[in-house]
Amino acid sequence: MINYNPKDWFTFIFRIHKADTVRKLFPMFIALAIYSAIVAWLELSYWKLSANSELKNISLMHGLLGFVISLLLVFRTNTAYDRWWEGRRLWGTLVNSSRNLSIKLQAMLPAGNTEARAFFRVMIPNYAFGLKNHLRSIYKSEEMEALPAGQAPLDLDKHIPNQLATRIMQKVAELNRDGQLTGEQLIVLNNELQAFTEVCGACERIKTTPIPFSYSVFIKKFIFFYIMTMPFGYVFSLGYLIIPMVVFIFFVLASLELIAEEIEDPFGLDANDLPTDTICANIRKHVGELL
Repeated sequence: MINYNPKDWFTFIFRIHKADTVRKLFPMFIALAIYSAIVAWLELSYWKLSANSELKNISLMHGLLGFVISLLLVFRTNTAYDRWWEGRRLWGTLVNSSRNLSIKLQAMLPAGNTEARAFFRVMIPNYAFGLKNHLRSIYKSEEMEALPAGQAPLDLDKHIPNQLATRIMQKVAELNRDGQLTGEQLIVLNNELQAFTEVCGACERIKTTPIPFSYSVFIKKFIFFYIMTMPFGYVFSLGYLIIPMVVFIFFVLASLELIAEEIEDPFGLDANDLPTDTICANIRKHVGELL
């Protein structure tokens, strides 16, 4: 995720950063400029069509469809941002649940039980890192601390967050059986333990349910035909100025679609995705301080 100062306007305007859509769309800019120049040359210099040509009426279609395409892109962008923001809220819930669980364990566990504290100090942050890697469909063993003594290695072919949550719950149940935690304390801890799995499930719902395919394809086709037909009608009033105009309009419309595509899956490695690496590191830091 890019950290920035929202008040620094001039830096945004004149600098092309890594996530800027200009980088991704630049080849299309060149292709559209050449295409628009060819259409303008054919109509103005080769065919020598007059301003009264029926092709001029194509611009009426763009005026009618401009409102429609703006509504579609606004809905598309808002839907993608809702997914991004929901993902941020879920990871905020994971942070709070990790802190609350650590605070409660610190207060409830007997002062001499350093082994249990060491277990949870490792396993709670490991769950955050395991969930992050699970959502990215990768496994980075170097990010996770070594499992406490007596813990079997994780099965990489199975659901990593579920395995970690199960071991945390098993440890809490073991402490209850040994008399280290009472039944009432177990009930209090259950809310935080349950929140881990609920956050995981909600993140998986966002990850595995993209925008419907037909809807995404329709928007792309709409933008394509809208832009490709634009030079035919507007060339009579703009001449060769149609070249930069078509490129700029394509930049605006396609950029909105690209931004929506990037943020609708907020758990990846794109520049505008959630800072899950930083969040996981903070969870490890805060849990270590508490336990």
